[in-house]
Amino acid sequence: MPTQDQQSPKAALNSKLREFFLDQLRDIYWAEQKLVKTLPKLSEAAHSDDLRAAFDSHLIETEGHVSRLEQVFTLLGEKAKAVECPALKGIAEEGEDIIDETEDNTAQRDVGLIFAGQKAEHYEIATYGSLKQLAKDMDQTEIADLLNQTLTEEKAANDKLTELATSGINREAAAEIAD
Repeated sequence: MPTQDQQSPKAALNSKLREFFLDQLRDIYWAEQKLVKTLPKLSEAAHSDDLRAAFDSHLIETEGHVSRLEQVFTLLGEKAKAVECPALKGIAEEGEDIIDETEDNTAQRDVGLIFAGQKAEHYEIATYGSLKQLAKDMDQTEIADLLNQTLTEEKAANDKLTELATSGINREAAAEIAD
């Protein structure tokens, strides 16, 4: 008879790992819902049309991330429940501070918005990457695939923000004269 350490990955569905996994799903579910509310504010504050379009496009993806997480909860036989994510809450507040502390219609503000956006993306990339691996370790292939779809989109959004920064927004901000 196998010991607890030798049980199959499916046995993990009744484990502390499953509880941790659910806690992290609840955290990122809250974060995604927060981003659905935050991305329109970032878009509205953006000076660059391209940055505004990137935020608008990612809002549509983020709404899909919320739906995808709801599918994950369903596959686990759990009710979708959000628990406040202190990390994303702080990142969103920082984004609001950037808007409050920078001048309208400036590349400087856009640089700050890109910073805030990338901080959120990096948090999401780390979370989805870890959740995907845990799903694989628990032999939850369908869930791992869903999480990987979101991970891929988060990486692409981050890459888009980097492209916008390096293709001109940073140089434009460097040319703005400080008061």
